[in-house]
Amino acid sequence: MNNYFSIGKLAATFGLQGELILRHSLGKRSALKGVEALFVEERKNSFIPYFLQKASPKDHEHVYVKLEGIDSREAAQKLVQLPVYLQETDFKQQAASSAPLSLLGFTVHDGQHGELGLIEEVIEMPLQVLAKVTIHGKEALLPLNEQSLVKVDKKKQVVYLQLPEGLLDIYL
Repeated sequence: MNNYFSIGKLAATFGLQGELILRHSLGKRSALKGVEALFVEERKNSFIPYFLQKASPKDHEHVYVKLEGIDSREAAQKLVQLPVYLQETDFKQQAASSAPLSLLGFTVHDGQHGELGLIEEVIEMPLQVLAKVTIHGKEALLPLNEQSLVKVDKKKQVVYLQLPEGLLDIYL
């Protein structure tokens, strides 16, 4: 079983040869060097590999990609707005260590409640970053900000939080 990490979505087509613009959250300019395939979620939990023919960075949030088998604007249009994933090994090489997305798979530890679970998804909102964690079978969205974040131990892969009083009661 491969672990897949969400890096963004295909935002738009580009040109007439089936190129796409990938909007990603890797935290740095990237040409996806060393990545052989992007996995597109065409249906829920169905990760279809598309082999990368070429990729070139547009800016720190976008990269132009040409996928094998996608040779027209119409074919590319069918993939627009679909989520894109990388396999765990590729993800770890591509994500900037300072990017919130690099916390995927880390364990969350709260000062009051102890170990809560693994970060399954990082949701970047305009004014804050949320970590999706499953606690006792229930999905919880935990804020990662100056008030709640105590420290990040990259060696042990643990995020230490001091969550606001009563926040976990909402979920549990």
